[in-house]
Amino acid sequence: MIPVQFVTGVVQHYAWGDRSFIPSLLDVPIDGTPWAELWLGTHPGAPATVSGGDSLRDVTGELPYLLKVLAAGEALSLQTHPSRAQAEAGFAREEAAGIGRDAPNRIYRDAHPKPELICALTPFDALCGFRPIVDSALLLDELGLGALASRLRREGLPAMVRALYRQEIELSPIVDACRAHVLSEARLVSQLADQYPGDPSVAVTLLLHRVQLSPGEAIFLGPGNLHAYLSGAGIEIMSASDNVVRGGMTHKHVDVDELLEVLDIRSISDPRVTPREIEPGQWCYDTPDTPFRLWRCEVAGPFRHVATGRELLICADGATDLIARGQTVVLLPGEVVELSGIATLFRVDEVARRPPINDG
Repeated sequence: MIPVQFVTGVVQHYAWGDRSFIPSLLDVPIDGTPWAELWLGTHPGAPATVSGGDSLRDVTGELPYLLKVLAAGEALSLQTHPSRAQAEAGFAREEAAGIGRDAPNRIYRDAHPKPELICALTPFDALCGFRPIVDSALLLDELGLGALASRLRREGLPAMVRALYRQEIELSPIVDACRAHVLSEARLVSQLADQYPGDPSVAVTLLLHRVQLSPGEAIFLGPGNLHAYLSGAGIEIMSASDNVVRGGMTHKHVDVDELLEVLDIRSISDPRVTPREIEPGQWCYDTPDTPFRLWRCEVAGPFRHVATGRELLICADGATDLIARGQTVVLLPGEVVELSGIATLFRVDEVARRPPINDG
């Protein structure tokens, strides 16, 4: 075993960030500003460093994934991410149009897809994926929006989503109906309508799963999945991309035509990812067709791991004799980490070609 190298990430102070979770995790003073994300990777937008101040990229080369700690104090934008083909085409199109990569109206800042998974560290509230039509129609009926429910049943989900975003359906009666109800979905519409008046995404939330995760639970967001994080903290793993196609609930650039082109408007039964316990105390979260895999390790005593690729290991809770809460280390192929303690660790490894997992 060789000495491990500790990784120092880069904090992003986006306005929606929580003010205390990440400072507490890193054991630094709370300064009153929002601490939204801690980036741990080689993404050029915020590259991490290692012990001694060298770039993480100098140690690992360019990583195909980006590990984050995310802490939302308020709702993020309703958004989706492109497939590989969509990202490549969109990036080429905006390059040819001469749109600066930092321009506020730029959508495709690179040519890569951005599948992502988030695993809750605290109670976590999110919107994720379209509900089955029967469930959304029943909700609309309960809210007194019978005509809208009938239209959804008659015309289908894609037509309803497009009509809302094209503003062919009046928003104010939907908001008024929600203000008269105490259902959590209705309260969310009322809250968002106050923040973003006239935004059709406010009504679209009634068609999405409202997912409330407990620590250790996760959701996976594949290409075209419409989603928004509402509150809570979690470990997020994604491809090393910054491509976001926003639908609303934001003051940033929204392109409805591109959104409707990228969206996968199909209902899903449940967006949660059920982790599999591959070895005692080690759970794997499925992330299909991605260059990464996330593991949660509940350490209670000695722990030994041999890296199979370029990996990052972060201590999210507790402590060990090697890694304390909030610390991250990098492991290269074949390197061994041995530690002891009581802690929750998250490990991300790269998957060039996903092998089958023998889970017994």
